[in-house]
Amino acid sequence: MPLLQAMEQACGDIQVTAIHAWFRHARGYFPGAQREKTLLAMSMRSCGQTPTDGGIHEPTEDLWVREGRILDPEKLFFDEQGYADKHVDCEGSIIAPGFIDVQINGGYGIDFSQASEDVSDGVSFVAKKILEHGVTSFCPTLVTSPPEVYHKVLPQVTVHDGGPHGAGVLGFHLEGPFISAEKKGAHPEKYLRTFKSGGLEHLMEVYGSLDDVAIVTLAPELPGSQSVVRELSQRGITVSLGHSAADLSQAEEAVQQGASFITHLFNAMLPFHHRDPGIVGLLTSDRIPAGRAVYYGMIADGIHTNPAALRIAHRAHPSGLVLVTDAITAMGLPPGRHTLGQQVIEIQGLHAYVAGTKTLSGSIATMDMCVRHFKQASGCSVQEALEAASLHPAQLLGISPKKGKLDYGSDADLVLLDEGLNVKATYISGEEVWRKGQ
Repeated sequence: MPLLQAMEQACGDIQVTAIHAWFRHARGYFPGAQREKTLLAMSMRSCGQTPTDGGIHEPTEDLWVREGRILDPEKLFFDEQGYADKHVDCEGSIIAPGFIDVQINGGYGIDFSQASEDVSDGVSFVAKKILEHGVTSFCPTLVTSPPEVYHKVLPQVTVHDGGPHGAGVLGFHLEGPFISAEKKGAHPEKYLRTFKSGGLEHLMEVYGSLDDVAIVTLAPELPGSQSVVRELSQRGITVSLGHSAADLSQAEEAVQQGASFITHLFNAMLPFHHRDPGIVGLLTSDRIPAGRAVYYGMIADGIHTNPAALRIAHRAHPSGLVLVTDAITAMGLPPGRHTLGQQVIEIQGLHAYVAGTKTLSGSIATMDMCVRHFKQASGCSVQEALEAASLHPAQLLGISPKKGKLDYGSDADLVLLDEGLNVKATYISGEEVWRKGQ
């Protein structure tokens, strides 16, 4: 008879809960070496609130993790009579799914759009640094570049899981060069392209390969774009609409062909107009195919979008909001001159401008900053703020069965936060990869 069962019978039902708690702390008496797989219990009884796909609830059980996945504790105890090999007291923290950044151009002196022999090292460096901001997965983003840059950079980085080495890579986000010259923003006009006959074949000539590409941002008004949208979507690549002068009907046609995302809503697109709201109108369009969802990125850094516009978007379509940093090389560095692909960028306060202009060129914000600003500016709940940085980007990329949730069977990619939504610790696959002060 297992020792735990024998003790419960000897002590009676009234002591069962206490005995389970004692087992979790008795690591010295019952070392993990006795088990085939390490079992981790994160004490949620002392934690604040736990966002899940079903809403925030006061936790009544610990969070159990084995082999990097969240376990069903009922199955664990009834089938295995399990106890934890390792116990983590979360000390009143909020436990949330790890953040996912689907648009980040670099940071800490690293520019993903710079062709070099050590692109992979640069991506790895940023991946390690963003752990302190709660990011457990991300999409390295390349801005409009000449073909030789794509051919040099893309083969050097592959999709891989995160861990102590850094956040996981979900695939590249290629923002351009198939975008509008009218709404190019910080993208260099001389490298912009339109689709030649053949569409997708031309796109692949420019990029070199679609291996390890997760998202492509393009302008849906470009001739030939609709067939490209359809073929990319059929390959499982997320198509995003951005840097575009498209009207609403052109945007709706792209969604009908498979597009599902809007790159940094309100920025680098036609402003809302009551007779033709343009891409912004997708938030309330009645021409979205049944069973389909449209998501939209927001740079909630207090610079790119007025709080009133942020509130309008959120209230119109709350389940589609995806927080992105759109961070550039200067994130984490003091003011000065930096690069964004082929452009020189000047940092003035919290603004990042193309040198010599007032054209914004990404942000210097971190994901946890965006979460806090979004909550403060929109008046949304803690759950909504956290889901915009975790659940929604996971749903966008079709990986929500594994990431963006705290459901049983999900990856144990977690972030612990205080009541002010400041990051205290980050976990990937149940393993602590960063903790404040250490």
